[in-house]
Amino acid sequence: MKNVRKKGPSLGLIIILVGFPQISESIFTPVLPALSRAMQVSASQVQLTMSSYFIAFAIGVLVWGQLADQLGRRPAMLAGIVVYLFGNVGLFASTNFTWLLAWRCIQAFGASAGSVVTQTIMRESFTGVTGARIFAQTSAAMALAPALGPLIGGLVQTWFGYRQVFSTLIMMASSILLYSGWRLPETRPMTLIRPTRQVTRAELKRLARDPVVWEYGWLIGGINGCLFSYYAEAPFVFEGHFGFSSLQYGWLGLILAAASLSGALLVTRLLTRYLPEQLVFAGLGLSVLAGGGLLLAAHLDDAGLMLVGIFFTFLGLNIALPNCLNRALIGYEAIMGRASGWFSLGYYLVVSLLTYLMSVCHNGTILSLPSYLLGLSGLMFISYYPTLKKGLLR
Repeated sequence: MKNVRKKGPSLGLIIILVGFPQISESIFTPVLPALSRAMQVSASQVQLTMSSYFIAFAIGVLVWGQLADQLGRRPAMLAGIVVYLFGNVGLFASTNFTWLLAWRCIQAFGASAGSVVTQTIMRESFTGVTGARIFAQTSAAMALAPALGPLIGGLVQTWFGYRQVFSTLIMMASSILLYSGWRLPETRPMTLIRPTRQVTRAELKRLARDPVVWEYGWLIGGINGCLFSYYAEAPFVFEGHFGFSSLQYGWLGLILAAASLSGALLVTRLLTRYLPEQLVFAGLGLSVLAGGGLLLAAHLDDAGLMLVGIFFTFLGLNIALPNCLNRALIGYEAIMGRASGWFSLGYYLVVSLLTYLMSVCHNGTILSLPSYLLGLSGLMFISYYPTLKKGLLR
């Protein structure tokens, strides 16, 4: 593979655009117990702020993916950030849980542009080994951003109260809008011949029938499902069972940050020696082994060992994720915006479903989270083996 760098945004801007939707999701997690008390709803109900986020997010990636092809990458991104800002203002003004959920969905719908449009920009601007490395770095940001979210949320809640988390999101959205308006270029190729409707339909049908696309969609959804299931359940494990404060829980995000950064560094180094498919399989295998250790630590009721298990579980997942993102849509460049939209719709529905199932599995014990992570990692590991064999034969 050649190293190709085309005209596009800076890596810093890419990281900001791909990271803010993740921060918006996880910044809620330290305040879930407080939000449950303030809104007078159960733990399972308040966890709907997590799963509902991804339902609206899934719808949004389809819409913004289509608009990115029709209007251009820059207009679609800026419009999404405006909707995201509007949703955050609504969250701040919400007085009951129903309105909170509604504005949460609007927030997620706008934030989804940061995922689908940014990935489209990346796939157009970087290819080959350079593309794989850029995806590794941005995948680290995708995992690092939600890891920082709980820390930010915990600090803000401790100092100012849970409602000021929403004002923090308003300030973040305003800053991102101004910076993107200044620095984001249009990356849609001017020379790209737009396919006819018939060609577009044929390409989308091919996409829908492509088993490799389905497998990578399941893996990306499953990995992110593990991540956000952790964020939905972990506050009740570490704050509820082990007695951590919201600020102490927020600092635990640094463990996931370390896992994501370590995964990115390993992928960058190992790509020169191993195929992406091999790294995906190895990463999933590590997450299965670590998930077993995490479950054992939960049985021992040992918070320290559980944190070690969490680190290695997510280290394995972060080795697999960037390679899945980079390999998923090869061969669909002519309809990249639409392909990214439909693809992202599929895997974010998986994320939403898996996060919701975590709330269903919530039973007040500390065993449900490690059992869930181990089960998901095992399913992904087993399901990927046929794709691994195909990749090795190419």
